[in-house]
Amino acid sequence: MKKGKYMSDERFAELEEALQQVLEHARGERHDLRTTVRIAPPKPMKKKEIVMLRQQLNLSQPLFASALNVSVKTVQAWEQGLREPSDAALKLLTIAKKHPEVLLAEFPGV
Repeated sequence: MKKGKYMSDERFAELEEALQQVLEHARGERHDLRTTVRIAPPKPMKKKEIVMLRQQLNLSQPLFASALNVSVKTVQAWEQGLREPSDAALKLLTIAKKHPEVLLAEFPGV
């Protein structure tokens, strides 16, 4: 490896050692290093998608809000495009979309 002109010899050696460790880990030669897996944040949902999801679940805005543990005003703001759901709310909406039975378990009569 060639050293850059703005990097100290010590920093370059640290970087070179780290890269060597990464290569050894990738080849399965090292098992003492941690691998951090980052989960991608949920994809944004458009207001129409939220309305459609709620309607597919056959829930009123108050019941939908209750199931998601948010206020009715929050659901209304999402559906009108005045606010966007937080990442936590998007995660719940995504779960509701993929596994509606989880959300509907709260409402046995629905």
